[in-house]
Amino acid sequence: MHRTRIKICGLTRAEDVAAAVAAGADAIGFVFYDKSPRYVTASAAAELIRTVPPFISTVGLFVNASAEEVSAVLERAPLSLLQFHGDETPEHCAAIAQAVKRPFMRAARIGSSTTPEDLIKWEQDYRSASPFFTGLLLDTLVEQYGGSGKVFDWSLIPKELAPRVVLSGGLSVQNATDAVQRVRPHAVDISSGVEQAKGIKDAAKIAAFISAVYLADKT
Repeated sequence: MHRTRIKICGLTRAEDVAAAVAAGADAIGFVFYDKSPRYVTASAAAELIRTVPPFISTVGLFVNASAEEVSAVLERAPLSLLQFHGDETPEHCAAIAQAVKRPFMRAARIGSSTTPEDLIKWEQDYRSASPFFTGLLLDTLVEQYGGSGKVFDWSLIPKELAPRVVLSGGLSVQNATDAVQRVRPHAVDISSGVEQAKGIKDAAKIAAFISAVYLADKT
């Protein structure tokens, strides 16, 4: 049975990291975009990462950052994976990943004009550009950068691509089971859907979301 991996993103507090770990998250995400309400400094992230046990990935979300900015964060916070969520080109992502020697995933922001062929081409472009590329994270195109909190049309995801993507955008306890059953992604990523306020997670919602994903995996 395939087990869908789960990332809880936008963590800012030690108790939320502990709740995500206890509930069974495979990865936890930190936002290094200072216009986000979930922004954390490198020093704050470093303190939170110290509480993370082995075999749980720590992911840093960056928006149009330079290699120097990413490197400065990594000097303090030992992230295991980078997530580029702005307008970064394949060459930009490749250069940063090469400079800091970290794997990365690229957020594809899906709008009304996006086609399945676009997604296939995006993956090919980033994979061709860098051996550090691990896959696409699919989110909804909105005006601001970072997570959208809105659902896009899942039918746009090509069947051959779905097993390699991270599904994001408007996921919640209510739609998680249906999303996984319909898409069968490699992983899911949630932030606002498990919050009681921006940047403040709800332990019960985290546990319920992970249970909903597990339920989909069994069906």
